[in-house]
Amino acid sequence: MKKLGTLLLGMTLLASACIKVDIDNSSTGTDNPSNSYNTKQDEILATKVITGVINDGENVDLPKGKYVLKGYVYVNGRATIKFAPGSVIVSDTIQKGALIIERNSRIFAEGTATEPIVFTSGKPAGRRTPGDWGGLVLLGNAPTNRTTPPIIEGGINAEYGGSVAADNSGVLKYVRIEYAGIAADPNSEINGLTLGGVGSGTSISFVQVSYGNDDAFEIFGGTVNAKNLVAFATADDDFDFDFGYTGRIQFGVSLRDPNFVDAGDAGNGVECDNDGSGSNAAPYTRPVLSNFTWVGPNNQPANNGTVLANHNFAMRWRRATSFAVYNSILMGYNRAGLSMESDTTASGYKNNTRSAFRWNLVHAVTAPFRTSGTTVMTSAEVETKALAEGNSKHASPDEIALTDPFKLNAPNFLPKAGSPALSGAQWTGSDLNNVSFWTQTAFRGAFGADNWLGTWASFTPQTNVY
Repeated sequence: MKKLGTLLLGMTLLASACIKVDIDNSSTGTDNPSNSYNTKQDEILATKVITGVINDGENVDLPKGKYVLKGYVYVNGRATIKFAPGSVIVSDTIQKGALIIERNSRIFAEGTATEPIVFTSGKPAGRRTPGDWGGLVLLGNAPTNRTTPPIIEGGINAEYGGSVAADNSGVLKYVRIEYAGIAADPNSEINGLTLGGVGSGTSISFVQVSYGNDDAFEIFGGTVNAKNLVAFATADDDFDFDFGYTGRIQFGVSLRDPNFVDAGDAGNGVECDNDGSGSNAAPYTRPVLSNFTWVGPNNQPANNGTVLANHNFAMRWRRATSFAVYNSILMGYNRAGLSMESDTTASGYKNNTRSAFRWNLVHAVTAPFRTSGTTVMTSAEVETKALAEGNSKHASPDEIALTDPFKLNAPNFLPKAGSPALSGAQWTGSDLNNVSFWTQTAFRGAFGADNWLGTWASFTPQTNVY
């Protein structure tokens, strides 16, 4: 997310294990040759182009194939759109696409481990760049901390939020979203996956966002839970939470590209605010996260011999936010690991009233623990409290001992034999104990012995000029 103030104003581990998608780029979209189709589904099947509005309760069920997303496509009026496993959806290169699932409508994009569903650029391989298209947006009726339903950012004319905590916006499973993040307005890009007021009835798992020009995942309010999320080489933040999000996420991984970061902002593993003004509006933004692995560039130059200066913090908790982070790994971020940046945020952590940070492995190039903009706690006091609550500080990523986490195009996040990540997870306390959502593990971080990235995720070589 660029600036929260614009929100209401804007309309594998080995390369050989990656799924390769052969996309025919001979055409990226044609106009509908006639108006003779009886339904939107007929039109799409005849043209292979998804454009305009899908509404009036229509159910569009698309078989496996390649489809072109042309312009901003809105699914509303209790309509649904469904993609079969193995489908590839590319953006038109002139009328750049975005798919917006509005309140009361649903998407069913349920791929498989061997046939993921891929949303990507319509440009030929080797010419795809971040911001080639918009992204995927889901909007629901779950609560936010806004008094009236806000408009989602990115130049999208659609509201989100309501009072239905268990609202259902559909299913995303085994999905890749690549090269998204078109800037509709200054400081108002669409993220790879944007979730606004999405409820806990929605199912999200095994989703990867790669080379997005803004955030990989941004969640504005809502109660949606998710598992097995991958943020790869994002320009801005990997996971961004705002406006009263209160869901749970388990098994998340992020990997930064040393040569790619937002030039006008800064790239973090997590950025989180209660809202843009730092108010105490309820519900408080409070993501509950467990078994994450956040991997920064570790001051290691990649192709061009530099690490760009805007690579920032593993997690940046600002503007009166709350948080709960357990059983995770923070490593390789240039400027800080855990950072808190307001009095309200620091007080909620210091007093154990709103926030928790426990049983995590922490490394950063400069400052594993950091505060700024607050007199409530010093960086040293945060470190003392963190170390007393089951966290450990590591002088080098080698002490955490993951197999090959910094190898950009073929990372291996699994712990080596003897790694402290293989044990030490705890499942006590109200956030974790007796909550059926969690898969209780002995290991910390996103991976134990099982590589759930399998063959659906992709860390392909990036040769584009940014």
